[in-house]
Amino acid sequence: MNWLIKHFLRGLVIVVPIAVTVYILYVAFVWVDRLLPLRVPGAGFGILLVAIIAVGWLGSNIVGRKFVQLTELLFTRAPLVRLIYAALKDLLEAFVGDRKRFDQPVAVRLADGVRTLGFITQDDLSFLSLEGNVAVYLPFAYSMAGSMVIVPATSVERLSVDSASVMALVVSGGISRASSK
Repeated sequence: MNWLIKHFLRGLVIVVPIAVTVYILYVAFVWVDRLLPLRVPGAGFGILLVAIIAVGWLGSNIVGRKFVQLTELLFTRAPLVRLIYAALKDLLEAFVGDRKRFDQPVAVRLADGVRTLGFITQDDLSFLSLEGNVAVYLPFAYSMAGSMVIVPATSVERLSVDSASVMALVVSGGISRASSK
């Protein structure tokens, strides 16, 4: 009976992450395909990828930049829209934009021998009259949410590991393994 339970649990550890990942991808593909009246599986997703690439290309030329600036002007004037738009734009820029913010992984000393992992998002806080301090984003485990803390720069130890690996380590609750740069 012990053997049966042990192997059942090991099987769960293997099957559940694979099944959930495949299911989420399947649901995403089906959802995107339903947006278009095409009956070709995957066509909606392919069209969405092409459209996003085209918008990125258009946004990098003069006419496209003017359109993006106009859109940002409109979106940043409406109170609720501004909050949502700015937060989403900043989050995406932090990961994949020209102004990446999660590229400096650090260990922050909280107490004697206690540390947490995060990412420096601001090296200079003199604009807040907080010279000698840094802003550090601390992601939460099993979530894409997190918290920003301000700590003395002397409490921060820069890590020479890959940022994505540190994020995976934190989000997985310490289960994933970070790889060096």
